[in-house]
Amino acid sequence: MSAHCQLTGRRPGFGNAISHSHRRTRRRFDPNIQRKRYWLPSEGRYVRLVLSAKGIRTVDTIGIEAAVARIRARGEKV
Repeated sequence: MSAHCQLTGRRPGFGNAISHSHRRTRRRFDPNIQRKRYWLPSEGRYVRLVLSAKGIRTVDTIGIEAAVARIRARGEKV
């Protein structure tokens, strides 16, 4: 599974690790991905989502029903 958020679409970013001697090597900035289970009252079941920390805060703000609607609008299966 690639490290990406189902709600916000955040994916790893890439850049350089710069040492003290200023040598550059490629590195990867991973988002803070969590697996979280939510109760979906409209379907009477739990859904397990792979969300970034920002995605979890978004679900807390807009609600799980609206979040699942956004995920489905992007074409992902829930």
